Amino acid sequence: MVAVENLKLAIFERENELKEKFGKEKIIERECVQKVKGLVATDVALIISGVRRCGKSILAFSLGNENFGYVNFEDERLEIKSEELNKVLEALYSLKGKMSFFVFDEIQNVSGWEKFVSRICQTNKIIITGSNAKLLSREFATFLTGRHLTFTLFPFSFKEFLDFNEFKPNIYLTKDVATAKKLLEEYLEKGGFPLVYKTGKFFLSELYSDILEKDVLQRHTIKFKKLIKDIAKYLISNFASEISHNKLKNIFQIKSVHTVNQYVEYLSDAFLLFELERFSFKLKDNFKAPKKIYCIDTGLCGYVSFNAIKRTGALMENVVAIELVRRKNYSLKKSEIFYWKDHQQREVDFVVKEENKVTQLIQVTYASEKNEIPPRELTALIKASIELKCDTLLIITWDFEAEEKIENKTIVYVPLWKWLLQ
Repeated sequence: MVAVENLKLAIFERENELKEKFGKEKIIERECVQKVKGLVATDVALIISGVRRCGKSILAFSLGNENFGYVNFEDERLEIKSEELNKVLEALYSLKGKMSFFVFDEIQNVSGWEKFVSRICQTNKIIITGSNAKLLSREFATFLTGRHLTFTLFPFSFKEFLDFNEFKPNIYLTKDVATAKKLLEEYLEKGGFPLVYKTGKFFLSELYSDILEKDVLQRHTIKFKKLIKDIAKYLISNFASEISHNKLKNIFQIKSVHTVNQYVEYLSDAFLLFELERFSFKLKDNFKAPKKIYCIDTGLCGYVSFNAIKRTGALMENVVAIELVRRKNYSLKKSEIFYWKDHQQREVDFVVKEENKVTQLIQVTYASEKNEIPPRELTALIKASIELKCDTLLIITWDFEAEEKIENKTIVYVPLWKWLLQ
């Protein structure tokens, strides 16, 4: 049994470390902070989930009021059983007196934590952070029926990256536009994890290893460790590409496609990658068609895939995919993101659907002039526009901006850096 005094020491030291971090380091206010703040309430636990090292603890800590309790359960001194969690409360009250706001970092490390949170959230404001989507486990939903909200945090957006670099571009100044494009090149290469700007790209190596080892292999007790590592490398190396799970089964000589489905789900649960389904009005066709795979961060794309830096168009598409999913999550709208492809292999990169209506079609192309845009991109966009009854058509380019009409359809061209800041 752990002593309360030992808990107090661990709690105090970890909170003090974070306070010093806020005092010494440049802390960027996240775009979503006001939205998240509005979700914090008594009688409901707010779960902030997301990939490792994307800033969940900093965000959660910044939302605390003047007197709140913060506990980081990654501290080895807090390796306790669920029945000892009440001692954590005792330690917090002893340190700080009366409070009704708690931030529990990585509490899923304590088996059976759900009942504890269910009990105390009825009269307290509680934020929980964690690296793994298993925070949304069936057991948790059972114990907290109607008493939990979830919010997924992403690595830095391009706007947050510019804030980190203390740069606010004036879109009408040529020198600012040039600087924005130069910083976009850096953002595509390094990605959006805050620590990569401080420690260099070696951080990505450690991060990738931690995600696979701690959030995938250890959490799911996987027998064939090398196999899932090889699948992860293959998927990320083929970012922004169509992937068939049946093809993966054949490539890696796996007996059952169910095993492939499970492995991809584990990697998605760890927020390492995500898939977009092909759009179809027939639900069964969505499931049967190949998926398009994207990595959670372009810096990780570059670390895993040796030729990623040469695939600028694919990196642009991956950034747009992340941004679309980020905007969907941060806005809390019930929108859906797909890609589109017809039987003639004409393809549109992104289909945005809200409720029962397709609201936007987006192509992404590495073009700086109109004549650099492949005709197939325009043909596919017009065809999808007719078939899906959507007239909001966007082509995201590297450095071409215009608006034109083709077949009575208005197409807007916007440079990537500008679209990311909209």
